[in-house]
Amino acid sequence: MGVISLTEKKISYKSPIYLQLREVIRNKIEDEEYLPGMQIPSENELAETYGINRMTVRNGIDTLVNEGLLKRVQGKGVYVSGPKVERDLEVLGGFSQTMRERNVKPSTKVLEKIIRKAGEKYSLIFGIKPEDDIYYVKRICYADEDPISLDEIFIPKYVIPKLEGIDLNVFSIYEVYDLYNINLTWAYQTLDIITLDQRDARMLDIDDTTPVMLFECTSYDDAKRIIEFSRTYTRGDKCKFNVKFNKSNDA
Repeated sequence: MGVISLTEKKISYKSPIYLQLREVIRNKIEDEEYLPGMQIPSENELAETYGINRMTVRNGIDTLVNEGLLKRVQGKGVYVSGPKVERDLEVLGGFSQTMRERNVKPSTKVLEKIIRKAGEKYSLIFGIKPEDDIYYVKRICYADEDPISLDEIFIPKYVIPKLEGIDLNVFSIYEVYDLYNINLTWAYQTLDIITLDQRDARMLDIDDTTPVMLFECTSYDDAKRIIEFSRTYTRGDKCKFNVKFNKSNDA
């Protein structure tokens, strides 16, 4: 087995070779030798450069893929992922607003916007009758043109009676709430880890075996009405979430 050059930073011969290679590649990303969106050398090229076998190279790359620093594109190679978008779970805000606050260009693509009956499930969530109408919106959210989440949003029709006439590719849902003087004040959110079906996974540019974070959120306005129920399927390699905890005075 070959040896990685001592001139590379942060390398220790006490570490397995594949972990040493991981740090070499990580350093090149941090030093901006490998920039976001750039393809890194192939496994064969890395194996030849550092005098190690291809399987060792693959193991080193896999650790960075799992960390979200690299991304495999089938049939094309391995690319440097962009920086993760940070979101605060304790702040109630729309996607576009949150992205702009982090100097990220937001955009959305509405895949579906229909009126349907609430049915038993959503009548219980919204406190309405099963035969009442609700809006169903399905969209992809992009950060700097990278797909990061797939949203399913449910809103009672009585809340925004003319939503079908509003272009949600132009106006964000939070902007529509402002137009209707709806003030969201708090929400209840849960988190789960799931996989998507092949069609939805393809929309997020991931494999259907790749886990995503599922956030289910129920949002309330200042009149204590449930205004929105949403399911957001988020790529873990593109986002990281922050939660702040305060010490209880009762502790």
